[in-house]
Amino acid sequence: MARGQEQQREHEREEPEFLERLVGINRVAKTTKGGRTMAFAALMVVGDGKGRVGHGHAKAREVPEAIKKATEQARRNMIRVPLREGRTLHHDVKGRHGAGRVFMRSAPQGTGIIAGGPMRAVFEAVGVQDVVAKAIGSSNPYSMVHATFEALKNMQSPRHVASRRNKKVGEIVSGRGEKEVAGEE
Repeated sequence: MARGQEQQREHEREEPEFLERLVGINRVAKTTKGGRTMAFAALMVVGDGKGRVGHGHAKAREVPEAIKKATEQARRNMIRVPLREGRTLHHDVKGRHGAGRVFMRSAPQGTGIIAGGPMRAVFEAVGVQDVVAKAIGSSNPYSMVHATFEALKNMQSPRHVASRRNKKVGEIVSGRGEKEVAGEE
C-alpha cells in the first residue's frame, strides 16, 4: 500500500504544471416532485502553455466540486496543437460546432491574442501568444469552445504535410515568403 502511494507521488511530481481557465459556471435546476434540485455546471479549459490543451464540462451540487470534476475531465481529453515558433498558428483555420463557428488566423509577433472570452481562454491555455480570431454565429461558451477545439484539431504543421506528400518541409513552406513579398509590390 505504501508503494502505491509512493508511485502516485512520483506521478504527481512528473506531471507538468497546467494552466487552468474557468470559462463559465451555470446554475442548473432539476425539477422533481419534491421541488427543485439546484446544481452547478462548470466549463474548464486546461493546458500546459506549450501546445497541449483540453476542455471539460461537469456538474455537481457545489461549485468547487463541479470545477474539480471539469478539470479532471479536461486533463483526460487533452490534444496536441502544432504551433509555429511556439507562439502562433501555422495557417488560417475554421471550426464549427452546432451554430457556433470560429475563424482563426496566424498573426505577426507582438499582435497578442485578439479573441473573445472563451476563445481567449483556450489560446492562453495552449500557449498561443499572437492570433486573430473571430466567433461567428452563436456566442454560447460551450459552442465556442467546442468549435475552437474542432479548428485546432484541423491544424497541421508543415512537417506533417510534407511527410504526407513525400516532399521536403522547404517545399511546403516556400510559398509563405513569396506571398508576403508579392503583397508588398
